[in-house]
Amino acid sequence: MRHLFPGILAMGLALAGMAPAQTLDEGMVKLETADDARGWDAVGKLVMGKHGFCTGALIGPQLVLTAAHCLYDKTTGVQMRPEEIEFQAGFRNGRAVAYRSVSRAVTHPDYRYGANDKLDRVSGDLALLELSQPIRLPSLEPFQTGAAPVRGDPVDVVSYAQYREEAPTIQEACEVLADERKALILTCNVDFGSSGAPVFTFEDGVARVVSVISAKAEVDGRKVAIAVPLAEPLVALRAALEDSRAGSSGGARAVSVISGGTGAGAKFVRP
Repeated sequence: MRHLFPGILAMGLALAGMAPAQTLDEGMVKLETADDARGWDAVGKLVMGKHGFCTGALIGPQLVLTAAHCLYDKTTGVQMRPEEIEFQAGFRNGRAVAYRSVSRAVTHPDYRYGANDKLDRVSGDLALLELSQPIRLPSLEPFQTGAAPVRGDPVDVVSYAQYREEAPTIQEACEVLADERKALILTCNVDFGSSGAPVFTFEDGVARVVSVISAKAEVDGRKVAIAVPLAEPLVALRAALEDSRAGSSGGARAVSVISGGTGAGAKFVRP
């Protein structure tokens, strides 16, 4: 994917020198109350040990979707152990609707954390996490998934991010600027912690996860988000999870299983 979206500058983000955000950007709404967050509690904060967080979405009672790069130490490139990760469903103002540890995690077979080209890292930047116990609550329904949007389609993003980590925010009516089979450019505003955030479309009033936020970028000085379409890669992710459950160690699929390592760097938005 070395020629993915010519003209895009993908940015690796650092904490140093960033000023706190004072207000939400236009089009963003903070989901601070139970009424505000109704229907969105299956989006949660993924806490990576004591060093960082990402965003994830429940797509089954025991399955959370996020970005693959969240599971790697950015300094060492080592994968985190699943037990170091906690999913906090519907977290807001210090409390979550449900807390679950992670028992198993797989990344997409095409994902390569160590790719030299930052845009190459977007390819397959998806991970599927299996929770230690399913979440079965009447008020917390897993999201359905759907086909990738195309250029011009409106999408919504629900995420946590730096300086708004105490409650999720929703940005409505972003737009798909460009689409390729393996990546999308969105007008959505993302920041540290937004990695893995679900991108939604609506059909007959039902929100469906169609993509996952991978990175922040610029196009001609305009801030955009790069996201990974979900429909086709999800099949490979589910197969990787089944292989992991079966204990396969040398099968036909190039599965990256998150099962070792001691790295624990911050897991924020980055290509």
